[in-house]
Amino acid sequence: MIRNLAEKLLDEIQQHLPNGEQLIPKREIHIALQAALARLDLVTREEFDAQAAVLQRTRQKLEQLEQQLETLER
Repeated sequence: MIRNLAEKLLDEIQQHLPNGEQLIPKREIHIALQAALARLDLVTREEFDAQAAVLQRTRQKLEQLEQQLETLER
């Protein structure tokens, strides 16, 4: 992901600055992107999917408990 972003950014720089690659080496862009992304509060897709599954199971359990409570209250 970072490599793709670095390449896209480098392409944009090269389009606007004729000597863009010489001014900012690809490695430097990659390092800068890693540093910027590290400061963000991001999770991987796998982590997101795992938490979404936990949330879904929790919702199902809550619905079951609400139904049980409603039955007991009658």
